[in-house]
Amino acid sequence: MTTASPTFTRKRTGEIRAVCLDVDDTLVDYSSSSRAALASMVGNADAWSLWQRITDDHVSRQLAGELQYEQMRNIRTQAFFAALGEDLSLGEATRRELGRQEVLSSSWCLFPDAIPMLDWLRATGLPIAAISNASGRHQRMKIAQLGLAEYFDAVLIAGEVGCAKPDRVIFHTACLALGVPPGDTVHVGDRLHADAIGARDAGMHGVWINRVGPTGGTLPAGLSSIETLAELPELLVCELSTAHA
Repeated sequence: MTTASPTFTRKRTGEIRAVCLDVDDTLVDYSSSSRAALASMVGNADAWSLWQRITDDHVSRQLAGELQYEQMRNIRTQAFFAALGEDLSLGEATRRELGRQEVLSSSWCLFPDAIPMLDWLRATGLPIAAISNASGRHQRMKIAQLGLAEYFDAVLIAGEVGCAKPDRVIFHTACLALGVPPGDTVHVGDRLHADAIGARDAGMHGVWINRVGPTGGTLPAGLSSIETLAELPELLVCELSTAHA
């Protein structure tokens, strides 16, 4: 579901006055946890790319309101095994998915650079929001379990807002919650299109965190790129804060 973007009446100053952050694979090393959980279910993580494609498809259906979250997980796992050539009953797929979820939730961990960066942001007094393309209860549990909740002034989750990145509505809703217009807000995330380009197109400063290092491609216009969150303070202070002064 997509709604109209909020209207901001505050005048743009060109200064960075708020920061928005993606959660999975930006603050949380979600891929490592998810790979471990997949390996626990099938014996290895060789089918990781297949798992990601099927998951993205089913999450899109869930965010569109076609499936409930718990239903989506089980049907997704059934579809994954079908793609591997194993036809499971929904009951058996559910049993395997529950086992995977147990491993996943017990292996969540933060990247080492996450808390130092969040502490620095807190010390600056900048308001902080999390923007996540996930479902509400599951993601809020993760945020709380990892001690992240105390850092956020607002948490925007696609499954609750009714739209997902790169839709500008979820970015604008976060800015509205922080009381800062998009032009004075940075968003940092690991997905080039959904996070960095989506934020840029919503009028924010889009920052792509590319933890895999140089890809040899050209960074799209209007974006910044970092390889670790340790680089974010310098980017905010030395580059973005003066970009529109």
